[in-house]
Amino acid sequence: MSYPVIQVENLSKRYVLGRSQREKYQSLRDTLSQGGRRLRQRFSPRRRRTAEPEEAFWALQDVSFEINQGDRVGIVGRNGAGKSTLLKILSRITEPTAGQIRMRGRVASLLEVGTGFHPELTGRENIFLNGAILGMGKAEIRRKFDEIVAFAEVERFLDTPVKRYSSGMYVRLAFAVAAHLEPEILIVDEVLAVGDAQFQNKCLGKMQDVAHSGRTVLFVSHNMAAVRQLCTSALYMQQGELLLAGSAEQVVSRYLNAAPTESSRLGQVSRHGISLVEMALQDAEGGRTQAPVFDRDYRLRLVFRAQQPMSDAAVVVRIYDALGTLISSICSPEEGIDPFPIQSMVEVTFNLDRLQLLPGQYRASVFMFRANDPETYLEAEDVFSFEVHPAIVHEAMSAYRPDHGIVRVSQSGTLVTY
Repeated sequence: MSYPVIQVENLSKRYVLGRSQREKYQSLRDTLSQGGRRLRQRFSPRRRRTAEPEEAFWALQDVSFEINQGDRVGIVGRNGAGKSTLLKILSRITEPTAGQIRMRGRVASLLEVGTGFHPELTGRENIFLNGAILGMGKAEIRRKFDEIVAFAEVERFLDTPVKRYSSGMYVRLAFAVAAHLEPEILIVDEVLAVGDAQFQNKCLGKMQDVAHSGRTVLFVSHNMAAVRQLCTSALYMQQGELLLAGSAEQVVSRYLNAAPTESSRLGQVSRHGISLVEMALQDAEGGRTQAPVFDRDYRLRLVFRAQQPMSDAAVVVRIYDALGTLISSICSPEEGIDPFPIQSMVEVTFNLDRLQLLPGQYRASVFMFRANDPETYLEAEDVFSFEVHPAIVHEAMSAYRPDHGIVRVSQSGTLVTY
């Protein structure tokens, strides 16, 4: 008989925009003086209720739900919906502004690559360190050690400092530790996207094993096929609020059928002062369309604005199908566009010759980077959607249809008779 292991009541989290950057490095004296000022303000008889500061941002607002033992719960929503903030609070990384959380059992969290790892320690040492953080004894860690190493496939590099690991090796080892040391609650963010397809399938299988053993899994992903495969129920977050809680199928369908709001996301300025102000598909005559036809020529046009000059910019467009599966990426350096400067505005155009996406619904996300800099300078998720329409090719008997697949991989063939 299952029982509640996570109970969340009226959970809210407020951030003050810009403050974290200004106060990133503080002395102990600064911290103590600020704390004293806050205490004086709190207990001052002259203290009056003031209006909410303009820079305040509510990442979560009055979120309430309950999760039972053994549940496999997906958490879906667009970037900025509050998913990661919710997981950080559940993982006790940050404190809520208001509300209550009750949790029963040990929690293992994998929220980013190398969570809980010390870069100077070896893989072997980090396994024991992570186990200790999760509350495991040495004997328990030793019992699972060989299984963890085999799953992570890092035997050759076990005694190498993890600072020399690739991101794939990092995430394999981090997930192996989190999943094999038998926490009652396993929380996994989209970090699994770092691994290759074979490893992702391996992780999904392991999370299913964890859940079937009576433990609880919380899984955040933009891949709706993975959520459908792994989860029995789901939560749909939108702008810090819980929009829907229900079965995985019900929530995924609601999320996929949500009306696109490209116009509201176009023009949004990143913290680096970069914005995507225009994105359009154009046909051979330059006309705009969101209903391209299979096997015809198109151009994808993007216009960016910078509030201050930027150098060495590069653009990546990622195209997803209706289920959130990544279909293809268009990268400006790989398309012959060298890293470029932005003084004020810049236009980037990609040629889509004989569009080979088979008929169906697609959406695109746009990212901007700087050469040799891993930081994302612009992240515009689901900023553009389009539907590819059928077409008959080579006078075939019927047109290509959505049930024929996603991408056409051959455009010609030969016939030899004997």
